[in-house]
Amino acid sequence: MLLATAGMVLLASANDLILVFIALEVLSLALYVLVGLARRDSGAQEASLKYFLLGAFSSAILLYGVALAFGATGTTNISRIAGLSGAPSTDSRLMFAAAALLAVGFAFKIAVVPFHSWTPDVYQGAPTSVTGFMAAGTKAAGFAVLLRVFLVALGPLQWDWRPALWLIAIVTMVIGSLFAIVQSDVKRLLAYSSIAHAGFVLVGVVAATANGIAGSLFYLLVYAAMTLGAFAVVTLSASKGKERLEMGSWVGLGQRHPVFAGAMTLFFLSLAGIPPTAGFMAKFFVFQAAVQAGETGLVIAGVLASVIAAFFYLRLIVLMWLQEPSGETGVLGLTPTGSLVVGITAAATIVFGVYPESIMHIARTAAFFTG
Repeated sequence: MLLATAGMVLLASANDLILVFIALEVLSLALYVLVGLARRDSGAQEASLKYFLLGAFSSAILLYGVALAFGATGTTNISRIAGLSGAPSTDSRLMFAAAALLAVGFAFKIAVVPFHSWTPDVYQGAPTSVTGFMAAGTKAAGFAVLLRVFLVALGPLQWDWRPALWLIAIVTMVIGSLFAIVQSDVKRLLAYSSIAHAGFVLVGVVAATANGIAGSLFYLLVYAAMTLGAFAVVTLSASKGKERLEMGSWVGLGQRHPVFAGAMTLFFLSLAGIPPTAGFMAKFFVFQAAVQAGETGLVIAGVLASVIAAFFYLRLIVLMWLQEPSGETGVLGLTPTGSLVVGITAAATIVFGVYPESIMHIARTAAFFTG
């Protein structure tokens, strides 16, 4: 976990594409091991192997993009590439190819369509604590480096890559929301939810303005809090060592364990973007930035995807509170540390929603250094 965290920090702070690749490998190799940490669980071993094979392909594609960027500009420094990528002397064909390959490499890490297929299987097979760590940390680190590379290094080419990201954002929001509706496993539901939320964060990236960057950064912080909280609740739901992964096992939980079910309800309402939670403010900021940048069509698609997504979040809430349990709901696997995590993330979900301006001020300051 320390190696994975070090890789995330390096990704967010790297100013050279070679360091970006090294940081990505440090992060990825540690995650392959973490996913397969349950050595006697065949599902975890399968998830680890799938993640490793697809991750190897994505790393190779990313490295090929770095090589093409170096061939076009003669440097791998992000700041220097920014000054050369739009110059008349630079081979535009190489730069466009480099941008496409870099986008594919990053798209795998942030799990956007059509590079999302690994996410449900890996999230389901990995230990739940590892899944929560991946869902929050990897996505934040991936978007951090994507913002640096595309809005700094490839900033002069934004009129060329913005239409591609515009289409990817719409498809990701819609497909992530639609596929989540038919899931009966809570971890797979949260996996498709994370795919849909990656599309919402891309809305701020496509805006390509300071407000768009700040909105995306705010969204990533809020997403990390509510996703960590949701996976922590799933971990603490273990009855006799077995987590409640099937939707049916949550029936009537609110009547027997109201505080526990209330925390899950808060996180799901925030993921759905219901006010006054932090998830609502996060969507508001990225949609506002997109409208200001003239991307009204993208915002309309995002709002429709949010309506679709609300269905599967509310479905679990209805099961917990409005349906009678058919039998004994069982005890919970509560621990002091797990309860503390749920309490902190729940408080953050409420505070960031009611008082978002203090965090947005920090995000706007960070946006200055990002793009």
